[in-house]
Amino acid sequence: MPKQQKSAVKQGQVRIIAGQWRGRRINFPYVPGLRPTGDRIRETLFNWLQADLYGAHCLDLFAGSGALGFEAASRQAANVVMVEKNRAAIHALQSNADILVPDTHAASTLDIIHQDAIAWLETAQARTQIFDIVFLDPPFDSDLLGSTLSILEASTCLSPNALIYTEQASQQGSDNFPFSTEHWQLHRQNITGAVDYRLYRRH
Repeated sequence: MPKQQKSAVKQGQVRIIAGQWRGRRINFPYVPGLRPTGDRIRETLFNWLQADLYGAHCLDLFAGSGALGFEAASRQAANVVMVEKNRAAIHALQSNADILVPDTHAASTLDIIHQDAIAWLETAQARTQIFDIVFLDPPFDSDLLGSTLSILEASTCLSPNALIYTEQASQQGSDNFPFSTEHWQLHRQNITGAVDYRLYRRH
């Protein structure tokens, strides 16, 4: 296989770092704006979440490749809801779940939803669920992060000590973070290359 073709194939996979699916690879399609969270950032994030993840109810909005949601499930979150609007990405998420879950009798349950993330937050299903951890990694060239954070802050779907993880381009600064300091605190933050990633805790 030509070197260029090998590289293209490799770019369509993400490796699960730890947990029951450690070393397994998940496939994802080439979709504009779909940018899986890299291994180094995921490893740092899940170190941050180590004390909070076991048995947690997680929401992966803008799920994309599913790298964050599958990693959380692999590390024994109780439930992971993945929301994604792109049809090709949804097919890949479901295909990966169909392979991983039967193979290991996973402790986590996975709920994969084909819908726009913000529209889903307005549904009855979203309003009746309570999430402990939310992953927010929308396309960098969009303004979805700020608007989604505003909706989440006003919603009833978060537990009292919920955590929200965000990713954005490092040059975007802090304008996309409309949190009230009365209710949220910046728990962790790091910048790796062009990615600014943060973990907020509700208090």
